[in-house]
Amino acid sequence: MDITVNDFLKRAIATAEHFGFRSQAHHKGRVECRTCKVPISHSAKVDDRRLDGIHGLLAGGINAYTTSKLHGLEEPVFYYNLEEVPRTGDAAITFHIFNVEKSIAEAILIQTVRSLLNEVGQTNHVVKINSLGDNDSRTRYARELNTFLRKRLNELPPVARELMKEHVTLALSHMIEKNHELALRSPSPLEHLSDTSRRHFREIVEYLDMSETPYEIEPKLLGHYQCFNDAIFSFELQDELGNSLEEKTLQAQGGRYTSFFEKHLKQTVPAVGAVVILKGKRQPRRLPKQSGQNPAIHIIQLGFAPKIRSLLLIDELRREGILVNQNLTSDSLSTQLRQAEETGAKYSIIIGQKEYVDGTVIFRDMIGKNQETIPQSTLVSRLKRVHA
Repeated sequence: MDITVNDFLKRAIATAEHFGFRSQAHHKGRVECRTCKVPISHSAKVDDRRLDGIHGLLAGGINAYTTSKLHGLEEPVFYYNLEEVPRTGDAAITFHIFNVEKSIAEAILIQTVRSLLNEVGQTNHVVKINSLGDNDSRTRYARELNTFLRKRLNELPPVARELMKEHVTLALSHMIEKNHELALRSPSPLEHLSDTSRRHFREIVEYLDMSETPYEIEPKLLGHYQCFNDAIFSFELQDELGNSLEEKTLQAQGGRYTSFFEKHLKQTVPAVGAVVILKGKRQPRRLPKQSGQNPAIHIIQLGFAPKIRSLLLIDELRREGILVNQNLTSDSLSTQLRQAEETGAKYSIIIGQKEYVDGTVIFRDMIGKNQETIPQSTLVSRLKRVHA
């Protein structure tokens, strides 16, 4: 893959905005953020932000949340920012979703990153995914792991024994990095998930199955205990034979980092994020601007399976150059219809459980107030015809 940094950033912005993410400048300009008078600050320092293992780019979402006054918004917030990797200067884009507890947040992030990778020519990739669980799950897992390792202290490397004094998962992460035999036999966090966390993770896996996303469940993908909770994922880039690329021009990973907010903001803000880094290409001084276009089409869905179908439809329309708006986090038909009207959409595409089963969509003319059910297979040609 050979792509210029400017082309990468332009494609990254276009992909982000197609999936509903908006820039820092956009959010700062919103009335709710500009007029927010409630002070908010976080305690995260540079060393704390590095706990995400991605140069602080992901955990830096807490800084974006506070400086942009995103707490003034009581709705789901889709935020992206063009970043520069500390020390290397590599170009990167970060994606963040705030105020969404449901698994659809991870599904949207994974699909957005996948779409960007495909857009820049890295079509061969596998999603590695794990779940660390909620606070109760992680406490149970740490207790079980601690018992397991203390029974085998003589087998532990000296560095791992020292790391256990801070937290047992740090010792395990060190042994995983060193390919230590004991790490392979250690308990898995997936075995200690609460019912809520197990359901959350199962829904993400169902999305991966339904979208035919290549994936592997990787119990040894951990992340720092002070940063991540529930789902954590990374993208393994591969060659045409399915072998992991030795020289990677892109790095992509993410996860839910609500725990980081709880520690440094002293309040619970559901937060999930991802980052894509273009390695070896420095961030340019002049950055591309966002498009600012207002799509004429709004996607509306009702139910878990229709959400996933809608997410895949959004990506299909992206490939066809058809811009859309959506609110996949909403479960209310009236709310989504109101949003379609507020954005000035000319047409809305509605997918409910019946449409999902039948392979159809409801095509609604928002101006004429009439609608009809059509096969989803004919939707693209229909949209191109009315859009022409």
